[in-house]
Amino acid sequence: MTSQGGHLNGRSVGAVNPACAEFREPFRFASGAEIPQWRIAYETYGTLNPQKSNAVLVCHALTGSHHAAGFYPGKPKSDGWWNNMIGPGKALDSDKFFILSPNNLGGCHGSSGPNTPHPADGQPYGPRFPVVTVEDWVRAQRKLARRLGLKQFAAVVGGSLGGMQALRWAIDFPDEIRAAVVIAAAAKLTALNIAFNDIARQAIRGDPGFNNGEFYGRDGPRKGLAVARMLGHVTYLSDGLMSAKFGRARRENGARFGYETEFEVESYLRYQGGKFSNVFDANTYMLMTRALDYFDPAGETGGDLARALSPALAEFLVVSFSSDWRFSPARSRELAAALLAAEKRVSYVEIESDFGHDSFLLNIPRYQEAVAAFMDRLAENPQGAGQ
Repeated sequence: MTSQGGHLNGRSVGAVNPACAEFREPFRFASGAEIPQWRIAYETYGTLNPQKSNAVLVCHALTGSHHAAGFYPGKPKSDGWWNNMIGPGKALDSDKFFILSPNNLGGCHGSSGPNTPHPADGQPYGPRFPVVTVEDWVRAQRKLARRLGLKQFAAVVGGSLGGMQALRWAIDFPDEIRAAVVIAAAAKLTALNIAFNDIARQAIRGDPGFNNGEFYGRDGPRKGLAVARMLGHVTYLSDGLMSAKFGRARRENGARFGYETEFEVESYLRYQGGKFSNVFDANTYMLMTRALDYFDPAGETGGDLARALSPALAEFLVVSFSSDWRFSPARSRELAAALLAAEKRVSYVEIESDFGHDSFLLNIPRYQEAVAAFMDRLAENPQGAGQ
């Protein structure tokens, strides 16, 4: 979907170069496990003002990375995953904000994770890398922020798993975040969502190439990871979109009465799965899906979400999409209701969209304008978007 007006006409941040922060100190995970040293890959867009009051943290979703905007020199197809949202004149306006986008700890795009060398032996961590939680990511991001001289964020923004991180920031470090933008997310996964994640993990673990996570230097669990991605990809779309895009169309030379690729939707999913398995780390996929499963702030308060949210001081923007059945509008409404019950400042927007969960990544004018209006008010008033 495109628009001729509003914040869809902003410019790209242009060529960007990633950076990496090295921490020569242990990081202790929520599980109690520890790694002796670690690093976080990140990118920044825009300029930090003298008061250091315009910093915005962007948190990525399940398979995202620190490369959220701009492009890499010499790589024409390297646009960041949120390039339509971040840039001069866009919803997350880099003319107004200094935007920090890190790769989560345990990731496979430059931060310490299963595919990085263990300092003890130089071999990839593999299954030795500790299980991570959203709380771990937030604490690692906070250490990165401190390294960069940032003591408070004007906003923490994220979609899906990124939205969960924004929520965790508001609860764990209430004095260090003025606003939270929680998009296409939930305060916890449903049993159905946990089931989808486990099926994906079992597809990976059942591939002989997984070898209990010790697959570096080998082909690895390409088939299992591809199937996991295929399953996930289906849940990110909507029935209406799938029907409109593929229907029951068959490939021109599709086989019949067999199990080869025959329908167009099969071809599409196998392509997506194969492409993904060439660039993503299976151990990281295992870690990220488990972090999703564990996230449940209300679990710490006997199921009382309003009580769990009570420490937060930030103003909230909660956004959902009508056709998102993986993180449905009902889950976002539950979150907004709990924020109101906890007497927090919250705006809730439900966007009509046919694109399912993936809507948060796409050019949808009303969605981008809602985020832009919230962020513009925040830029105009350093005390908060709704003051």
